[in-house]
Amino acid sequence: MNGNRFRYSYSAPDEREREEIERIRAAYRTDERAEKFSRLRRLNARVRHAATGTTCALGIAGCLLFGGGMSMTLVGGNWVGGIILSACGILPMLAAIPVYNRVLCRLRRKYGPEILRLSEELLGKTGTPADTAQNRGESS
Repeated sequence: MNGNRFRYSYSAPDEREREEIERIRAAYRTDERAEKFSRLRRLNARVRHAATGTTCALGIAGCLLFGGGMSMTLVGGNWVGGIILSACGILPMLAAIPVYNRVLCRLRRKYGPEILRLSEELLGKTGTPADTAQNRGESS
């Protein structure tokens, strides 16, 4: 009957083992707050960079056209063609700022609700932006 005995022994992990277990556990745990913050940053960067990229492309194209027209006028001696090309180069440069504002406004409308929702979750606030303005004593 001695061979049918049940033996059980338990030993708790020491401090060093516990720290290693916690490090391994942390590597596989997803931090929802960090993921939301990362998404918030990416959305904000997408809005700003898309508008800036569009504006830069327009400005560079305008500068190249303007420079080509100046070269035609000064070096090539083609005054009429150079002035027309330079004038065509000024137009995209003048349009760059309004295009930036329109693209930024369109992207803010597109991504704004998601950015506001994520920021409110991260700040621990609920409600609409008008509700939070009233809570701070501001008028909307």
